[in-house]
Amino acid sequence: MLGAITVAGLLGTAIAVPALGAEAAAPELITNGDFSDGTTGWWWTDGNPGAVVDGRLCADVPAGTTNPWDAIVGQNDLPLTAGEAYTLSYTATSTVPITIRTNVQMATDPYTAELSSADAIGTTPEPVEHVFTAAADHEAAQLAFQIGGSDEALTFCVDDVSLTGGAEPPVYEPDTGSPVRVNQVGYLTDAPKSGTVVTDATEPLGWTLNDAEGTERASGTTTPAGVDSTSRENVHTFDFSDVTTAGEGYTVTIGEDTSEPFSIGGDLYTSLRSDALAYFYHNRSGIEIEAGLVGEEYARPAGHVGVEPNQGDTDVPCQEGVCDYRLDASGGWYDAGDHGKYVVNGGISVAQVMSTFERTLHTEGANGEALGDGKLRVPERGNDVPDILDEARWQMDFLMRMQVPEGEELAGMVHHKLHDRAWTGLPLLPSEDPQPRELHPPTTAATLNLAASAAQCARLFEPYDADYAAQCRTAAETAWDAAKAHPAVYADPTDGIGGGAYNDNEVSDEFYWAASELFVTTGEDTYRQAVLGSPLHGDADAVFPRGGMSWGATSGLGALSLATVPSELTDAQLSDVRGMVEAAADGYAADARNSAFGVPYAPENDGYVWGSNSQVLNNMVVLATAHDLTGEAGYRDAVLSGMEYLLGRNPLNQSYVTGYGERDSHNQHHRFWANQLDPSLPNPAPGSVAGGPNVGIDDPVAQDKLQGCAPAMCYIDDIESWATNEITINWNAPLAWIASYVDDLGAGDGDEGGEGPGEEPVDAQCEVTYTSYRWSGGFTTQVTVKNTGAEKVSPWQLKWTFPDGQRIGHTWNARITQSGKDVVAEPVSWNTTMAAGGTVNFGFSGTSSGEAADPSAFTLGGSGTCEVQAGQ
Repeated sequence: MLGAITVAGLLGTAIAVPALGAEAAAPELITNGDFSDGTTGWWWTDGNPGAVVDGRLCADVPAGTTNPWDAIVGQNDLPLTAGEAYTLSYTATSTVPITIRTNVQMATDPYTAELSSADAIGTTPEPVEHVFTAAADHEAAQLAFQIGGSDEALTFCVDDVSLTGGAEPPVYEPDTGSPVRVNQVGYLTDAPKSGTVVTDATEPLGWTLNDAEGTERASGTTTPAGVDSTSRENVHTFDFSDVTTAGEGYTVTIGEDTSEPFSIGGDLYTSLRSDALAYFYHNRSGIEIEAGLVGEEYARPAGHVGVEPNQGDTDVPCQEGVCDYRLDASGGWYDAGDHGKYVVNGGISVAQVMSTFERTLHTEGANGEALGDGKLRVPERGNDVPDILDEARWQMDFLMRMQVPEGEELAGMVHHKLHDRAWTGLPLLPSEDPQPRELHPPTTAATLNLAASAAQCARLFEPYDADYAAQCRTAAETAWDAAKAHPAVYADPTDGIGGGAYNDNEVSDEFYWAASELFVTTGEDTYRQAVLGSPLHGDADAVFPRGGMSWGATSGLGALSLATVPSELTDAQLSDVRGMVEAAADGYAADARNSAFGVPYAPENDGYVWGSNSQVLNNMVVLATAHDLTGEAGYRDAVLSGMEYLLGRNPLNQSYVTGYGERDSHNQHHRFWANQLDPSLPNPAPGSVAGGPNVGIDDPVAQDKLQGCAPAMCYIDDIESWATNEITINWNAPLAWIASYVDDLGAGDGDEGGEGPGEEPVDAQCEVTYTSYRWSGGFTTQVTVKNTGAEKVSPWQLKWTFPDGQRIGHTWNARITQSGKDVVAEPVSWNTTMAAGGTVNFGFSGTSSGEAADPSAFTLGGSGTCEVQAGQ
């Protein structure tokens, strides 16, 4: 032992004690970590036998394991002390590269983890080290190397395993980049434009706005705002609303610090409208996701259709003891990071998707054409039904299939949820999920979700499919009657194995929402009286909680429909409802004005909740509706400052929407958008909004990294942080609503976004992969442009000429103009720059007559030549 001396004991035994001034080494908790004593102390699961080979413990894992925990090598009986920091280290190899799960956890159910890490293991030995702090005392914790989940057979070998206490826990410091915070996508031309700077200064600071060439376009001084309670930082704000010259590549500089680049223009949110709605197609259950609509990267087989290893959603039994029938509950949208389908989350989601369209029917200046047939990425396009309603129908069909059949004890009620019998691991494609699927008991909340959403469905589908509209109305009225007969059937809060519990014991809000939608659709006085007689009616704070609407607080959805959709309300009753909307919006607008980051969200004690970004978005929906109703600019301004917060003007300098902004979230918790765990899988699709700061920090990664975090900084872009970084349908639904609203605002700005002052397209060499999927009379094309030059290209511009009469319609990820056969593609606000060796991807759909051919030549910039690669 280095630094020790040997002393003779009373019985002549030599013992080692630390030398004077030396620190005692922390005790080693792992038994036989160098495997000098064979496999003593170690165990492995059946099917992956272990043996010591060349001084390492090796386990053979068969092909086709599904979950990481299907094959484990581990050691038990590890004592841990709460509050103690530990260092775990090991060296490992795998004959097939794999991402394993390294857990230090309870050895029995519920296997609560003190450390849970996804470690990439390759064919050459690499040391791995983790430092973690135990949150609880354990007499006999477990180290588990979870090594399953590979399609291929492999041999995993581990050596030099060590676990010691006395570690110095690393302090997590989030990378917040520049202290100058702006909306990283950009600002509408004629709208307010604000930012925030983090600084120790107490006096105003000078700022300059520069264009892409570095030319100063505006200047001013900041306004000190003091210490912001949500970030615990001293901040100033600044305003450059007077700048109305459209362009890209603008930055704000304060002292030595410069913001991320952003644009000013009118069409900045067109692609976000499309991408946020495409999220739902991406997450459909029971259908193949087509490369022609989403690109090869995001294409995947149908999930849960009964094709092995799936057990399918077409013939699903109940949990044991719940019912003796089976349902075809196929279709619908996967809820979040898992493969579950939940009626209470699905109800609010489909309602807000439908409301995105319904707003265009009753609001002057709202662009319904952008949501119409042939405009969105859905396979049903071309059926004379608005694409957004096609998407909603996929979910409505599922919700109606969850209704208890006639003749059963709870006929007309709706099953609360459907999901796997047990939790599955990440990553996992829906088509590869082997778990049995089960229906969970009906609840009043789920039943009222169907009543409300199906009533809305009935009125919106009436002009397009009267039979389907009638089916929706029947389902809605049946569900209402069943809920009235069973008004207090609640979800079990402990029913959280294999999926979330989504328990809710307060359903007065669901009754109000359902009654409102049924009244708007039918005009029947029974439903009017249910609305007017509700204890919530007239109380703006009850109908619109200051923390925002959510799956557990839905009354506001009903009030918004009453306020905006023509109905049989009297003038006085309509005035009362609109008064509630305006009162709620007044509160949210005040919150935005009082926030140094412009966010219309002020939960009590700064208690940012799980999914706080969705709460922000839902408050923005109320503000936008108030603006639609009144024309008051203050409501609009609060929506736009909320957009600034979500897209980068926040304490973390983080754009929470994938693909939008220089510092975007892209490792959200999801089972098949899981690039962080498996490089062969994609990151989340553009337009996916992360849940955002959550003071609860309820997952191991957040608990390890974010202890003591300021409320608005309790977030980490890590796939394992489901409590801060999840993505869900009910968070993307208000994003789609707001993106549509903001894009409509931009359409009135009188410009096309354009290039920045003085910017010209840059000539460069490139490689183009042009992949078209054609059918009679139509096509969808995906284009990948690679900059093969030695310098970055910013802004880029790709030109080509069609050899025939093809016409481009819907586009994504690029601004595309066509004049005759000549086409020009230019960047949107967030993909202006192509690094040397970098790529951009964009796509479009359109129509053609007769035989159509791909273009044969492309230029990048004015004259840069491009090599054409064959598409797949």
